[in-house]
Amino acid sequence: MTPVFDGHNDFIQRVVAAGQDGARIWLEGDGTGHMDLPRMKAGGMVGGFFAIWIPSPSGPNDAEAVALMQNPPFALPLPGEIPHDAALPHAFRQAAALKSLERTGTLDIVTGAAGLRRTIAEGRIAAIMHMEGAEAIRDMDALHLWHGAGLRSLGPVWSRPTAYAEGVPFAFPAGPDTGGGLTDAGKALVRECNRLRIMLDLSHLNEAGFDDIARLSDAPLVASHSCVHAICPSSRNLTDRQLRVIADSGGLVGLNYASSFLRPDGKRLPLEGFETMLRHLDHLLDILGEDGVALGSDFDGALMPRDLPDAAALPKLTEAMKNHGYGADLIVKISSENWISTLQRTWGG
Repeated sequence: MTPVFDGHNDFIQRVVAAGQDGARIWLEGDGTGHMDLPRMKAGGMVGGFFAIWIPSPSGPNDAEAVALMQNPPFALPLPGEIPHDAALPHAFRQAAALKSLERTGTLDIVTGAAGLRRTIAEGRIAAIMHMEGAEAIRDMDALHLWHGAGLRSLGPVWSRPTAYAEGVPFAFPAGPDTGGGLTDAGKALVRECNRLRIMLDLSHLNEAGFDDIARLSDAPLVASHSCVHAICPSSRNLTDRQLRVIADSGGLVGLNYASSFLRPDGKRLPLEGFETMLRHLDHLLDILGEDGVALGSDFDGALMPRDLPDAAALPKLTEAMKNHGYGADLIVKISSENWISTLQRTWGG
């Protein structure tokens, strides 16, 4: 079975929501969501980025929004900014939930490339503490505190504004050129993340913010869970120009499995088969090369394709890559090695 290291999941919100049952859901599963330890093991998933993320009062999973997204064109308004004092307690709960999974002995929160490889070799899940939207970071002192707690990856925004940058709305057809660039605080955040070697994630960021990070950052540019705008013209997807900028930095894009970001019609309906996913992968490979393409599922945060409903089904994706003509070495790169090597170059060591 091909090992899979994944660029993005929202599982720890399920742990928080489950309260005292969180560890049991991780260890045994509860028949809901897209991943847990048994399904990860069944699918060959050896680790990934576990996102700390603050839900908005309303968002793209609400019934009214889902109905609009099933019938493009649509343009959902950006949710409002969440104040730091409201975000921080929830972010702490999610970080504590991830720590609780570590105490089960089945998962390690990894902070360096050597530890990541060691955890995988010893059969535990390698978890990167990631923050999707920096509302819980008041200032650079707080960034250092989060780094001390294990934070090694940060996306300045989800699809709403923060004190640092602006996200893109959920819209189709639409491009990412919406809103302004990084704030002064956002530019300081980029510089401090570079100093601390915290990976910066460009997914969800608007085009002006993307370009600002590209100018300021000295690390490989990474979009952890994004798709190809030329195939699916969603505001959340990356244009060919953006893909070339990432390629020029020696960076990486993790393919998002969310059906509405893969389907050429943009509909929030389950994608059928693997042909469209393979079109996205082919396009990414053409621009980024064999070392710049990976996987970024968005498990537990999006509507999955019908044939890839959860982590246990990952061998179907790698088999589809093989049947499409990808060689064994390329499949391993896309499935895990490209993430690990990019993290090593970002983190050092």
